[in-house]
Amino acid sequence: MSGFEDTTYYFRQAAQVMELSDRVQLLLINPDKEITVEVAIELDNGQLGIFQGYRIQHNAARGPLKGGLRYHPSVDEDEVKSLAALMTWKAAVVDLPYGGAKGGIACDPAAMSPRELERLTRKFIRQIHTDLGPTHDIPAPDVNTDAQVMAWVMSEYSQLHGFAPAVVTGKPLELHGSQGREAATGLGLVCVIEEVLKDLGRAVAGSTFAIQGFGNVGSHTARLLHERGAKVLAVSDVSGGLFNPAGLDILRLLEHVRGRHLLKDYPGEDRRITNDELLTLSCDVLVPAALGNVFTPELAREVRAAIVVEGANGPTPPEADRIFHDRGILVVPDILANAGGVTVSYFEWVQNLQHFKWELAQVTNQLDRIMRQSYRTIQGLAKSRQVSLRTAAFIVAIGRVGRAVVQLGL
Repeated sequence: MSGFEDTTYYFRQAAQVMELSDRVQLLLINPDKEITVEVAIELDNGQLGIFQGYRIQHNAARGPLKGGLRYHPSVDEDEVKSLAALMTWKAAVVDLPYGGAKGGIACDPAAMSPRELERLTRKFIRQIHTDLGPTHDIPAPDVNTDAQVMAWVMSEYSQLHGFAPAVVTGKPLELHGSQGREAATGLGLVCVIEEVLKDLGRAVAGSTFAIQGFGNVGSHTARLLHERGAKVLAVSDVSGGLFNPAGLDILRLLEHVRGRHLLKDYPGEDRRITNDELLTLSCDVLVPAALGNVFTPELAREVRAAIVVEGANGPTPPEADRIFHDRGILVVPDILANAGGVTVSYFEWVQNLQHFKWELAQVTNQLDRIMRQSYRTIQGLAKSRQVSLRTAAFIVAIGRVGRAVVQLGL
């Protein structure tokens, strides 16, 4: 199945439990608008570079559209469409006044200079600016984009529409970004992990973890777990992974990657493993925090973690999800587990609209409250309806979005 078909499958599972009519399902599945542009820029060598860019706006019933902008060679219309739908359900799960969108450009940032990336970003925004806006569609960082890219987005949009910091989130602090935004997804994951383990009579301290992905999400998750006494057995990036049965030196690893070094160049004596080997390590909690669709059916049968907490978007296709269910592996779905990022993006947007800055303590306290409260709502529904956490999360999200659509009128 394609990425969008996977998302639709999970949607229909919940819709069947809710006994939604085919008419209502069709209304909620399809995106409101799909934008595809050809982004042509001059490369540093004088040649012409042509890239495909996408912005898909899924459902605006609950508020302005919200979703990241990713740069990756694998970006295509289906992937962006799937991620836009996931954003609709994610925002609804944590009860934010947003609809879902997603954007991306099919490119390889590692092969491009900063000047080329800036030209690419500005040209893309210039081509889609009429479909963006602080009360319409607000991008954010995603795979291979960061605060600097968001600064270019704000700059280009503001040149066309006047000063508008609220048009994008994940900006540098100097350009009206929010305290706590960089660590938000990782902190949200840890809040949910603590609640899950609490339900099982466990604690983070003393539990073992493996984390696939050591970018923004994975590195902050590892650091926060380490600070709480967890034993992080393994981490990985695109170059491969590191494993130590006694626990990795997370602080030293963070120092290494801050210098823009890959894990394969880490000088320690930890055992080197592949990304697939990391996914099948024996541990209490496995956190896939890289790209989507990492669990093939073969890998899903080999996973030895008791709990899978989805830090990435869409890491578990339906067939792998069924295998996890049959094997008794608890899966905490992406639309709940990694919603910390969009939650603090919401806080940044609110601060920009109010022209008033929050202190870090206010950001983290509010994030902690929302993530734990959302988990409790989902867990309670899963228990009462005897469904998985994923199906329960979709039921809550579909209910909130569906009621908004009906109340607005067709």
